[in-house]
Amino acid sequence: MGRPPNPRSDGGSSNVSPFGALADPTRRAILKLLRSGSKTAGEIAEAFSLTKPTLSHHFRVLRMAGLVRAERRGTNIVYTLQTNVLEDLATELLDLAAPVLGGEGRSARSQGTARTKRRATT
Repeated sequence: MGRPPNPRSDGGSSNVSPFGALADPTRRAILKLLRSGSKTAGEIAEAFSLTKPTLSHHFRVLRMAGLVRAERRGTNIVYTLQTNVLEDLATELLDLAAPVLGGEGRSARSQGTARTKRRATT
């Protein structure tokens, strides 16, 4: 019988959930660093006391989840936050947390917008 596939290997699979990628505090910290703009792998590594293989693993998970984009510039790899994916995740979370009102299907997000508009007019 064959050996079961190693779930940590790259094996060509890119089915990494963005939520799974966000579950790790180190990956969340990497994303926070990238909020201020693109950074090289070396610049990101300076903020952590982790081995290069460990950081490479975190970068790979973030790329496979679509949360960051990697671009080679000369001898450096530059990572950029994919804000559109994070916005989609935030929207999905808000929709999951939102109560449905009176069968209208309004989400907490639209309620918040309505509340903000009401406050602005009072």
